[in-house]
Amino acid sequence: MIKVAIGSNNPAKYKAVLEALQQLDIACNWSSHEVDSGVRAQPISDEETVRGAIQRARNTLKESGADIAIGLEGGVVLDEGSKVMVCNWGALVDSEGNEFIAGGARIPLPDCFRDSIEQGVELGDLMEQYCNREGIRKHEGALGIFTNGTVSRVEMFKHVSLILIGQWQYKNHAKK
Repeated sequence: MIKVAIGSNNPAKYKAVLEALQQLDIACNWSSHEVDSGVRAQPISDEETVRGAIQRARNTLKESGADIAIGLEGGVVLDEGSKVMVCNWGALVDSEGNEFIAGGARIPLPDCFRDSIEQGVELGDLMEQYCNREGIRKHEGALGIFTNGTVSRVEMFKHVSLILIGQWQYKNHAKK
């Protein structure tokens, strides 16, 4: 049985990985670990968000001794115009040193978020203020709010996790 470690105790993230593993019928022992992403609390580019996902996966693998570790990271991208976009990335690293990345949905956020994000306010905090309720980052996320619940943060990160696991499976299958 494979040992899988997830680089977050955020329910939206570990539930996404578990749902992906279940969908793929992968029997595993799993654990979640709160690890350092090595980037700002609110990554502000695709590059920084990818770096955070990879570092989460690497740190989780090191801490857990698992066969594979998955790190998921949400960020924002500020374009040169006025648009603020949510971005989501994931990374899978295995005990053999292989690393895979995959990206998730990207949608625009309210323009009024830009100044706060540039000042270092986390998107989760902005969403709580904007919606006047707590815990959005652990449940539907900005994606769920701004898609009227049609796609939740869990569903988006599940899709990223499926892509990561699929790449890892392909690499292992291609070796045989």
